[in-house]
Amino acid sequence: MSKVWLITGAGRGMGVDIAKAARAAGNIVVATGRNTMVVREAIGTTDDLLVVKLDVTSPEDAKAAADATVKEFGRIDVLVNNAGNFYAGFFEEITPENFRAQVETNFFGPVNVTRAVLPIMRNQRSGLIVTVSSTAGILGQGFVSAYAASKFAVEGWMESIAPEIEPFNIRTMLVEPGFFRTELLTDESTKWPEPAIDDYADKTKRTVTAWKGMSGLQGGDPAKLAKALVELASQTVPPLRWAAGADAVGTFEEKAKQLHAQANAYRDLSSSLSHDES
Repeated sequence: MSKVWLITGAGRGMGVDIAKAARAAGNIVVATGRNTMVVREAIGTTDDLLVVKLDVTSPEDAKAAADATVKEFGRIDVLVNNAGNFYAGFFEEITPENFRAQVETNFFGPVNVTRAVLPIMRNQRSGLIVTVSSTAGILGQGFVSAYAASKFAVEGWMESIAPEIEPFNIRTMLVEPGFFRTELLTDESTKWPEPAIDDYADKTKRTVTAWKGMSGLQGGDPAKLAKALVELASQTVPPLRWAAGADAVGTFEEKAKQLHAQANAYRDLSSSLSHDES
């Protein structure tokens, strides 16, 4: 039986592939984006597709998109929090305004849309919330501090609400892609830093050049990711986390190894901090 999918950021990048894969599997899709014309050009128009304007940073837009979906199709079965962008740079060179803007889109965006959709899913006693995170939400690295902060926040938030909503038969799934051949590293999706501090200037220039050089050459195929995501979403109990890509699996393993080593490094000291009750 077809399900109703509400997908954010469906006008470009991975959102387009997810929308197409969901429709190819026989589902009804509500494709959203800040510019509805761009969404229609990317996906087309058919009876099983509704295009709705949605800026995820706007709670009002989120509520309107959820209401429009229910008005048209009567329910929301799968929410895909996909919309996002990338503010690159070393922490000291990212302005406070840009750091907040990164978190506003990548973290509070999904929060806004999920807040609008959850009452609907809770009322129907079913649903799946898929949130596209990143390996940057598993393992931090230089030049991505704002992006990683937003994705680490997404990870903790989704992991925490999972047990809250499971009694209502609502599941969550975090998707952590590695490097996929999307538009994330293009100038339309990435805010590149301007060298502002001499100590970072040369490395900033070299890093921006290197990252721009990767755009369009990433190993992951977003169409394959989208197809696999739709398959996982059809399971009765989808995974709480899905490492998307061989490089993502490697990141999970590296993080697990680091945590294990850090837990053991000062095990005796860490275990000696209880009150002496005698």
